Amino acid sequence: MTANKSHTIVESVIEKVDCIYERLRDQVIRMGTSTGSESHIFFVFGASGDLAKKKIYPTLWWLYRDGFIPEGTHFIGYARSQITTEKIFENAAKYMKVKDNEHDLYEKFVKLNSYVAGSYDKDEDFKHLTNEANQISNQESAHRLFYLALPPSVYGSVSELISKHCRPKSPGWMRLIVEKPFGKDLESSNKLSEHLNKFYTEEEIYRIDHYLGKEMVQNIIVLRFSNQILSRVWNRDSIAAVNIIFKEDIGTQGRGGYFDEFGIIRDVIQNHLMQILSIVAMEKPRSTKGEDIRDEKVKVLRCIAPIKPEDVVIGQYTGDKNSKDPERQQGYLDDKGVPKDSTTPTFAQVVIFINNERWAGVPFILRAGKALNEKKAEIRIQFRSTPGGMFDDDNHGSDPNGKLARDELVIRVQPNEAIYLKLNTKRPGEMGFSIEETELDLTYGNRYKGVKLPDAYERLILDVFMGSKINFVRSDELEQAWRIVDPILEEIDKKKIPVIPYTFGSNGLNEAFDAARKHGYIFRGTYVWKDERSSSETNKEVTKVEDKK
Repeated sequence: MTANKSHTIVESVIEKVDCIYERLRDQVIRMGTSTGSESHIFFVFGASGDLAKKKIYPTLWWLYRDGFIPEGTHFIGYARSQITTEKIFENAAKYMKVKDNEHDLYEKFVKLNSYVAGSYDKDEDFKHLTNEANQISNQESAHRLFYLALPPSVYGSVSELISKHCRPKSPGWMRLIVEKPFGKDLESSNKLSEHLNKFYTEEEIYRIDHYLGKEMVQNIIVLRFSNQILSRVWNRDSIAAVNIIFKEDIGTQGRGGYFDEFGIIRDVIQNHLMQILSIVAMEKPRSTKGEDIRDEKVKVLRCIAPIKPEDVVIGQYTGDKNSKDPERQQGYLDDKGVPKDSTTPTFAQVVIFINNERWAGVPFILRAGKALNEKKAEIRIQFRSTPGGMFDDDNHGSDPNGKLARDELVIRVQPNEAIYLKLNTKRPGEMGFSIEETELDLTYGNRYKGVKLPDAYERLILDVFMGSKINFVRSDELEQAWRIVDPILEEIDKKKIPVIPYTFGSNGLNEAFDAARKHGYIFRGTYVWKDERSSSETNKEVTKVEDKK
């Protein structure tokens, strides 16, 4: 490739990205984010913590850099630590990803930030915070957004004192962003909701689940309801099973003390995967408005019975003593913050059934685990076997039993976002009807080259500025999700369900795969992802489990 041609391609990519961002900015303006002379104040509670350092401050910088933060916005950090604004940005520097040509703009962003130290339970500290905010914005009616990057133990006092002392004067509005976990069980979740409802309207509360900000999760709604070909088969007549999978290739990394309070069901399944399930399974909303979509999500959750113990498999990872990686050598119980007798699950699979006309009898298999063989989140919608057996007897397929592989729609949420439909086709160049599995593929990195997909936190914080609640959890959604998992959590806490050990780096638990098979999800192990077909046969044998279990 010549230098001129290469330069032209780079320019084309930049123009495409700029065009997309310009279009998004136009949408933001139309929806009311650019408010002219009105001021906004964005408060980061827990400004000295890990979440603020790794996610919130970098996200605010990226939104500011790309022109999505309203003019006249100021940022105030608040925490108990006696630190400075400079120290906050020093700690967050490596997560900011500031490019060489952005340093001047970055310095402008830093100057818009300040920090106030104070307690989480004293009236005078919150009054002081309000006085500081009024001086910084030079008006008492500036719109105010509060991000609670805090441990749940202080949500109660902080939310109450913010409402009492930090509300803007009319016509300013306020919005409260609450991080998960939203309680530890149904009782504590309801208690938190009741507390927040005393001081805030539901319209002011933004319960953030970052999975709802991911590109492919948001795309499910478009995929389902804008394509007639899928609408016709999105039901129990055509679909045999739905598998929703979350895998991490890391352990607790020293955060075992926090994780041990919750476990993988509370940490991932009750929120992330249950939210995905509700979008996959809901009926068609009346419109794309937030309340219409959330109404349908709640309706489908109400049709789900509490999970039964026999439909649960849980496990806990142990160290891989043969690994050269020190982290992989450590099991869950080796984490210093974890009690040595802990039975908290780091892997769980639950099977859920939706008792309505569309989904009766279809298993929704939700599986999540830490310290597995890869990082991946995806939805696998497996269709029923082809009736008639036209090709079965001749054993033309790659299955040793001569059965055709089932069609399967896969939505890969992360990494390398993609949508692909696994199906059967004639093997090229061979006589007769020799069949192999292939795919119709929409890999975003190929189809949308040069298009930057915003980080989930970017989307969601921008949504808060815009007042859009489509991608946030409503209180009745939260209540229904806890209702579904609460009985099984009680059984696990009472140690009535066996915890099965698995080695760091495993695919998962064979007991879970057997349970999925029992419920009708068929895994063949014969599909090879397209990128691997040019590999050697040896490599294929290793990599053809790309979509394994």
